[in-house]
Amino acid sequence: MCLILFSWKQHPEYQLVLTANRDEFYDRPTAPAAFWKEHHNLLAGRDLKAGGTWIGMTKAGRFAALTNYRDPANIKENAPSRGQLTTDFLLSDQSPQDYLLAVAEKGGEYNGFNLLVSDNKELWYYSNYEREVRAIAPGTYGLSNHLINSDWPKVQNGKEMLAQQVESRDILPESLFQLINQKETYPDEELPQTGVSLEWEKALSAMHIVTEKYGTVSSTVILTSEEGRVLFGERVFPTLYRQASDKLFEFTVS
Repeated sequence: MCLILFSWKQHPEYQLVLTANRDEFYDRPTAPAAFWKEHHNLLAGRDLKAGGTWIGMTKAGRFAALTNYRDPANIKENAPSRGQLTTDFLLSDQSPQDYLLAVAEKGGEYNGFNLLVSDNKELWYYSNYEREVRAIAPGTYGLSNHLINSDWPKVQNGKEMLAQQVESRDILPESLFQLINQKETYPDEELPQTGVSLEWEKALSAMHIVTEKYGTVSSTVILTSEEGRVLFGERVFPTLYRQASDKLFEFTVS
């Protein structure tokens, strides 16, 4: 993922309200969200190049999502796939805190990342740039390719829009898809400086990114209740390499 907006324990019905965009090169092979054949309880899309996932849930209520940390000056060419960090948590039975403490011990092996994990009771966060394992307190958050709740315009504006939806109590998957799929970019003076060109900073400042070869390829919406009801939606956008699709999965945590 490259933008995750989420609210934790702020809504009377849904303890987790999340909407997220995955940004990727259009030609990277990807399988859409589905229950995996070899792990029937795991619901996620799949990176067919490295084998992991960027966001997923299980029927046991485990949730994980990951964003890359943008730092082109510090790329490890042979680093392990960050998508395995999400998959490994989803397939484990470790607590969120214990899992992230274990990840922190080897976090330096990976290129920059942010990782969110939950067992449907607690939500935890770790970045190998911040290097602090911490619980997420109730509130509304934004996470892109920097640390959580950074001052990037799309993060701050996205948080505000999500908070308004949560406060209105009227939460629908379609409204969350619409919220995060806005293509407006921001003025030059508001852009962060992450080591890419100004042209790229501007293109990447949109919630929904569109360029010739790279951009937002899919969106994910997740709603979970304390009672264990889960709505998991994925919208795939059409490119030369993938067909458009809309899927909504509903299940109860067991």
